[in-house]
Amino acid sequence: MGKKRKSQQVAPVPAAAPVVEAEPPRKRTLLGLKPQPEAKEEVKVNGSNGTEPSLEVAVPFRNKEKTLILCSRRITFRYRHLMMDIMALLPHSKKDVKVQAKDNKADTLNELADLKNCSSCLLFECRKKKDLYMWLSKTTGGPSAKFLLKAVHTTEELKLTGNHLKGSRPILSFSSEFDKHPHLQLLKELLQQVFCTPKDHRKSKPFFDHVFTFSFLDNHIWFRNYQISVPFQSATNKVDRVALEKMTLVEVGPRFAMNPIKIFSASFGGQTLYENPFYVSPNAERSLEKRKKAGKYQKKVKAKQRRKTWESANQLEPSELADVWDGED
Repeated sequence: MGKKRKSQQVAPVPAAAPVVEAEPPRKRTLLGLKPQPEAKEEVKVNGSNGTEPSLEVAVPFRNKEKTLILCSRRITFRYRHLMMDIMALLPHSKKDVKVQAKDNKADTLNELADLKNCSSCLLFECRKKKDLYMWLSKTTGGPSAKFLLKAVHTTEELKLTGNHLKGSRPILSFSSEFDKHPHLQLLKELLQQVFCTPKDHRKSKPFFDHVFTFSFLDNHIWFRNYQISVPFQSATNKVDRVALEKMTLVEVGPRFAMNPIKIFSASFGGQTLYENPFYVSPNAERSLEKRKKAGKYQKKVKAKQRRKTWESANQLEPSELADVWDGED
């Protein structure tokens, strides 16, 4: 008889180990390693027309505000230096070539901002090489505001002792008057979106070492830039509370005053939302000064005429001794 085959015993297969995904490398910043991003939440949204619910990922909000800064043709060197100072204060700004002031600003500037991927626009418009107007606008949708700049002083002119890092984020400070009137509330929101540097911008530094102050006084908005000065401590790197109380503000520059003219509903135009009743154009101010000078000249001419009429009415009598020395050789 043949031998019986032995029954083969199958060895148990070990369970596969769970696959663990490796964490992505964390980015290194100036403040150390950047924390891991939070997991995105999935939100169920009911489909339209009775379809099955779909899943949408809730993406966290990220501020991608960018400001386009440019000027008009025939701008003077002083106003150009002011534009360069503001451009250096805003790391999220982009520059472009000069534009023609007489052309259709709305279509041209909105298209330029769209090409540069900017959501705000800051335009410096110079007229007669004397007057400087500034436009603040949210492109495509609006609103926009037009200002007349006065008391302009660039950083090089002031030569102040203040100094701060280039590209650092500013603290915006507004006076209490901006919360009292509706048009000032709108200007406050517009200034915040234009002058505030977005968080984690690639050209910005994660420091707050200067302050932008906007004060409303005499129907003007006064702009100042201050450095936050902290007393130096060599023993420790940390700043004590006593040192925080001794912090001071040192002005850096530039400085200027904005006289609001009009606020429009659209970008560089549209329906007028607000018009300043106290605004006087520079041409009207210059004509008034000329009239005052013309009044002084008219007074001088009338005084000369009165003097001539008085001399003709009160002539001196001929003197008896006037011909005494005529007969002698």
